Amino acid sequence: MSTIDFAEVSVLGWVFAFTAAFLMGISKAGLKGLSIFNVTLMALAFGAKQSTGFIIPLLLVGDVFAVIYYNRHTKWNYIIKLLPWMILGILVGVVIGKDLPEHQFKIGMVTLILISLTIIIYWDRRKSKTVPTHWSFAGGTGIMAGISTMVGNLAGAFTNLFFLAMRLPKNEFVGTAAWLFLITNLFKLPFHLFVWETISSETLLVNLKLLPAIFIGLFAGVKLVKMINEKQYRRFIIAVTVIGAIAILFR
Repeated sequence: MSTIDFAEVSVLGWVFAFTAAFLMGISKAGLKGLSIFNVTLMALAFGAKQSTGFIIPLLLVGDVFAVIYYNRHTKWNYIIKLLPWMILGILVGVVIGKDLPEHQFKIGMVTLILISLTIIIYWDRRKSKTVPTHWSFAGGTGIMAGISTMVGNLAGAFTNLFFLAMRLPKNEFVGTAAWLFLITNLFKLPFHLFVWETISSETLLVNLKLLPAIFIGLFAGVKLVKMINEKQYRRFIIAVTVIGAIAILFR
């Protein structure tokens, strides 16, 4: 059962929580890569493990909005390539949970992200249209995304890498990611409820208080995505993925 004592959460903690919900809305509306910031803020407000389950209902609200708004842009062939590997990674994450050597995992995850980003930036500079086609790319990226989404809701860096490598246009990037995360977050929900017990009636009531912040973020995000062109969007995703990868080390 969740051990969050909401009566003991400071004013600053609630500021962190509302800011996190707002950023979550912006991210779900299309500005991908912000998850490291809202996850970190939620962990500061409510604690590390408890916040992983606490976030799930809010993520699902954002996922449903994103699916409804961007559904017409979804490319299911990319979801089919990545989803089975993510599910496998989630199951691994459920088992290892808090017993995972966190420092080693962080270093490995950040190394993989930065190496992959270096390759993507290299492709961009060469104006290459080459995309990875071997199953091992989707497999490795998907497993790492699944593990990181279960233990810390941090799959964004890896899924961003996959969609960047596939050279998806802005709207297709957002629409495809929307369905992928709705499916994986629904898959994670029972494990948080019945295995880790990080979701309770108490946490759901607090989620309701944070809904206005996530809705404001969703609508702000939609406006911002429309203002950013394809080239700027790709650069934004690369930049926040680099920042997020480095920030993982300091969580």
